[in-house]
Parts: sequence; C-alpha cells; structure tokens
Amino acid sequence: MEISKGPQAFPRPEYLRRVAAVKAEMTRRGVDALVVNNSRNVTYLTGCTARTGITPQAVVVSMGNEEPTFIMRGLDAPAAIHQSFLDRGRVIGYPEHFIGNPEKDGFDPVIEFLHELGVANRSLGLELGDLSAQTAEKFKRRMPKAKIVDCSKAVAWIRTIKSDLEIEVMREAAAIADAGIMRAAEVIRPGVREADAMAEILATLARGANGKPGTDLANAFFCSSPRTGTCHIRWSEDIIREGSQINIELGGVRHGYVAAIMRTFSVGIASDRLRRVHEAEVAGLESALNVVRPGATCSDVANAFYRTIEKHGVKKHTRCGYAIGVDWTEPTASLQDGDMTELKPNMTFHLMLGNWIEEDFGYALSETFRVTGSGAEALTLSPRKLFELT
Repeated sequence: MEISKGPQAFPRPEYLRRVAAVKAEMTRRGVDALVVNNSRNVTYLTGCTARTGITPQAVVVSMGNEEPTFIMRGLDAPAAIHQSFLDRGRVIGYPEHFIGNPEKDGFDPVIEFLHELGVANRSLGLELGDLSAQTAEKFKRRMPKAKIVDCSKAVAWIRTIKSDLEIEVMREAAAIADAGIMRAAEVIRPGVREADAMAEILATLARGANGKPGTDLANAFFCSSPRTGTCHIRWSEDIIREGSQINIELGGVRHGYVAAIMRTFSVGIASDRLRRVHEAEVAGLESALNVVRPGATCSDVANAFYRTIEKHGVKKHTRCGYAIGVDWTEPTASLQDGDMTELKPNMTFHLMLGNWIEEDFGYALSETFRVTGSGAEALTLSPRKLFELT
C-alpha cells in the first residue's frame, strides 16, 4: 500500500530553491556530493521534523539529481514520506541489522549509496563538525579515493537568510511564544505549584495562536527565586510564593521554526533594584533595535545595548543573542562585541538580553526580530514590561 503524504510546511518550489542554493555552494567549494546529517539542516532541506534518536540519518545532495536522497532507519522512513517534499523513491530506509551492530551502523548504507551514485572517487562534502571522529574515519577508510571537504556550516549559513515564506512561519511561531508569555502572566500566582503553572504555559504553546497550533515544544525555562541568577533551569516542585521573582524563556514552534522570548515576573511589587535593571534593559533593547539595518554588524547591535545599559549603571558580561530559525539556534552569527557579520534582510535573531548579575539575582528580557530593508521588525510583540502580578 502506497503511503500518502501529509500536508507540507512549504510548497515544493521552496524546497527546490533551498536545494539549488546548497548546490551553488557545493559548486563554489568544488563538491560533487554533500552528506547532510545535522538535524536542523535535514529539516531545512526536506521539511521532515521527526528525529531518529541516536540512529544515523543523512540527506545526500548530488549535482546530478534535482532532489536529495534521504537515508535513515527503516522504521523512521514513513515519517519522511509523510513530512518531506521528496518523491517516494528518494526516501531509503536501511534494515534493522545496522542497529546495535558493533561492526556497522547507519552510515554504512549512506556510504554504499555514495558508491552506487558514482562519487566514491570524487569530491565529497561532509559536516565534519557533526560527525564523530570514528564516523569521519569510516568515510575516509571506505572511500579512500574521495576528496573529503569539510562543509560543517555550509547549509547553516544559507539558512541564515530566510525566504518570505519562512518569515511568515516565524511570525506564526512568534505569536505562539507571545501567547505563552501572556498565559504565564495569568497563571503565576502565590500558592500555585511551579509545575502546574508550567503545564498551563506548555499547553498554550501546543494549542498555538491565531488558529495555528504549535507543532513541537521547544526548551522552556522557569527560573524562580532564589535561582534567578542562572538561565537554564526548569520548573521545580516548589510552590510560588509572594515576593518571588520568576524569569521565563520559551519558544513557539511552527514546522521546526522557533521564535523565542524572555520576560521577568514579580509576584507582588518588584524591588527598586529589579525596577532599575528592567528600565536599563528596556532602554538597551530599544537602542539595539534602533541600529539594526542592512550593512550594520552584529557587533554594532551588541555594543549599542552595552553602551545604553552602562549609562544606567548596569553591565552585562555575556553576549546579546544569536541567529535563530530552525530548531532554535543557528550556529553562525552571534550578537556580541567583535562579531563583524553583516546584517542582511530576512536574517532573524533572538536579541537575548538575559542578565545574570549575581548567583541569586538576574533578569530576563528578549525579542525575536527580523532584519528588514531599512531596520528591524520585532516578531514577538508581548509588552516590554516587568510583569508585577498582584
């Protein structure tokens, strides 16, 4: 029985545009075939958001084929058939005897496919930064005549500039993130368990916003007093108490694309210290967004923030954010002093202004924004306020 495809996140021409961009980069690097195993890049090139856990999977892009070929564990192949734009014949599931086998693994079928493709003695691109040393050695041993080219961030840099269709999906994800923050403002109250409050927030992220459900749950952090001096802590078994502060970071997800947001909540009237930090950070955020434009650099954005908060007597010792898109972070541009990456239209960033000042005191504020032709478009739209829940 032929498996029917489900609805795709983007139309087929959008994926073919991405593949064509990758092939252009392959030509520039002199690569005949590219093996893509980074999960974010797999989603970008195919639309498939299902994960195979620890079992290898790879998308092979070759200059001779319009579509890539997706190779994965046999039991995961139906997910690719349902979710990806690929023709059925371009999805290959390898048999189960490659699982838990000390002699072979899922990269062996990938190498066998490359031999069948006729590129075993040509130039082969690998994402070496995402492969173990043992796997990289396997490619070299089984393809001794191939010229191995490191293409670790080749696809990631292409992903950095979004199409208009991707931007629209990012807006949908941002609306979901906003809904999560506003739900947090409703459910964080004295006497409520942190776990129960977070359950309501996560349910909102799943239900979505504006008729668009969330299609996954990204990392969510709930840092409550006295743990606000750190950033990546989950909710606890504690009961929310009067006088507590809570810093939340979460993301809305649509078809693998994430828009992130951070906000600070005070259960009761905020302290003067927290108010001062909040006012400095909001001023810094606005200064940072005001310098965003094509031709400016990531360093320009970060330093605009640093200069502004220092005028208010506050310092931040960590970076101000990073490129964001498929599965949250994109390992390319970073909003920090010295990163001279030039901003271009339809780049998207998480302007992440969390500031962890002491072990037991910190503050959280962020926006996901898009670089436009003349400035910045904030995709997340929750009020830039210190939420005082009384």
